Amino acid sequence: MITMTTRNDLRSGDVGTARFIGDEHGSGVSFFWVDAPEGTGPDLHVHPYTETWVVLKGEALVDADGEQVRARAGDILTVTAGTRHRFRGASADNLEMVCIHASPSIIQEFV
Repeated sequence: MITMTTRNDLRSGDVGTARFIGDEHGSGVSFFWVDAPEGTGPDLHVHPYTETWVVLKGEALVDADGEQVRARAGDILTVTAGTRHRFRGASADNLEMVCIHASPSIIQEFV
């Protein structure tokens, strides 16, 4: 069986970022398809599972447990379970990035 949805179906209102919850689609993974202007992104948070990011466009400034990394289009980053992290769009172009959660639901605790 194949199920299909569109990015626009996964967006909430006028927000550019789309959220895919695996449980709702018969999938074992979830993800955010980020579309974020410069300087924006989620506050510091943590997950009980690994998160993998694929930067598609723009740049991201990532903070993870005191370490800071600048990621560019084509980069793939992995943040291990339990790591406090956040990111911000860091270029004039909107940051477009897929944040893959190794879980059929998104579990995040803001710290």
